[in-house]
Amino acid sequence: QVQLVESGGGLVQAGGSLSLSCAASERTFTFEAMGWFRQAPEKQRELVAAVFSGGSTYIANSLVGRFTISKNNAKDTVDLQMSGLKPDDTAVYYCAATRTRRLGLPLTSAQYDYWGQGTQVTVSS
Repeated sequence: QVQLVESGGGLVQAGGSLSLSCAASERTFTFEAMGWFRQAPEKQRELVAAVFSGGSTYIANSLVGRFTISKNNAKDTVDLQMSGLKPDDTAVYYCAATRTRRLGLPLTSAQYDYWGQGTQVTVSS
């Protein structure tokens, strides 16, 4: 069973920065895609950012310029760097991964097979 563990969540004031890390029980390069999702209360889970085999990355349009996804090769983690945080960024953030090869890039939660437990990010005003 693949296990994903997120870390780095917490409380931050608006305008601040926070970095999240995802560690997997398997080497990250064995996954076709690894992504960060978030779910705010009473809202659907949405893709924040993802990194795909071959080096392609995706960041939700509204988050470009504030959020960055990257791989930390030394620690073999997938990190999400967040800056200029806003109260609307408050959500539970989940790390997800899949080994399934697809014709297109996986951009929906249903296309990911493995999930972490989630880490709470709260942005105060």
